[in-house]
Amino acid sequence: MSMEQATKSMDELRWFKSSYSGSGGGDCAEVAVDHNTVCVRDSKAAGAGPVLRVERGEWAAFVTFARG
Repeated sequence: MSMEQATKSMDELRWFKSSYSGSGGGDCAEVAVDHNTVCVRDSKAAGAGPVLRVERGEWAAFVTFARG
């Protein structure tokens, strides 16, 4: 996959913020779900920052652990 294709697919994702995030900015993470991956990014650097991509199963294990 080329960098152009990766960037295009990131732009097409529907990103969600936590309901605990306020509207005044601050430290927020956004999450988007792709076919086989979950993508996480910093909302303050949404267009220019890095994106962490993990498989759905790994994300589910992380959420289960975090809720624990």
